[in-house]
Amino acid sequence: MHPILFEIPGIHFPLRSFGFMVMLGFLVGAHFLTRWGTRGSAQPELAREGYSALPIWVLIGILLGARAMYVVVEILRDSPTGKSYLADPLSMLFVWQGGLVMYGGAIGGILGGLLATRKYRLPLGHAMDLGVTCAFLGLFFGRIGCLLVGDDFGRVVSEAHANLPFPIVVHVPNPLPAGSLFGEENAGKVLYCTQLWMSFQALGLFLLGRFLLLPRRRFAGQVAATLLLLYAGGRYTIENFRGDSIRGLWFEGRFSTSQLISIVVGLLCVLYLALRWSRRQTPEQAGGYTPGQTRA
Repeated sequence: MHPILFEIPGIHFPLRSFGFMVMLGFLVGAHFLTRWGTRGSAQPELAREGYSALPIWVLIGILLGARAMYVVVEILRDSPTGKSYLADPLSMLFVWQGGLVMYGGAIGGILGGLLATRKYRLPLGHAMDLGVTCAFLGLFFGRIGCLLVGDDFGRVVSEAHANLPFPIVVHVPNPLPAGSLFGEENAGKVLYCTQLWMSFQALGLFLLGRFLLLPRRRFAGQVAATLLLLYAGGRYTIENFRGDSIRGLWFEGRFSTSQLISIVVGLLCVLYLALRWSRRQTPEQAGGYTPGQTRA
């Protein structure tokens, strides 16, 4: 685990591995989104402008949504952190102190993307298909950052399974490196490596979207809904192995915040796919060609 990659000499400014991996994921995802978004467009210059701006709108939405959901959850839980936000509302903006919820970021990113597609007149369903696919590639890198910094860790593994190999489990170092978020109570223990589980899930969804779903989609929006449905199912399952209480627990600890949201997202995706399945579109009708498609 390397929470801090290095410090800039003279000013003692640490470059945290989590922030570096998140930025790397954003840049890689944005590159492919811009590249694929202009493919087959009747107006490539306008498409390039729109798809180049789209990642910035999504990033702003992610940051605002992830922070907002964290703050709301902590206030609703009546936790000490939530009480501190009510006592000092300005502290809600202090993102550098930690506190982001991925699902909130996803919702915020989608809303930011919706605004961008309207502003730049991009085809909504097509942009969603490409954007969600590329977002999972970015998430792959981001979740590696979670492991490096010790965030979003799994619960303690029982002695019977403590010899399972990495990346099923992770051995937390003792003492913890400076800046680690594993918590002193987990130093030297064996935890489920849920960070990499979520990372591999995201990579698998990206590959599924890129090589199977995008070239064969029936209608615009199908890929985004399918990938989000699969993500919701996988995230619900992984949450059962999480050990960090910051994710929020509800109904006497039966469900985490992410599990409740997974249920809602999964149902909405199933409903959307059921209502749209009979509508087959050509690439032109869908808004553009996708990776792997060939013109008829």
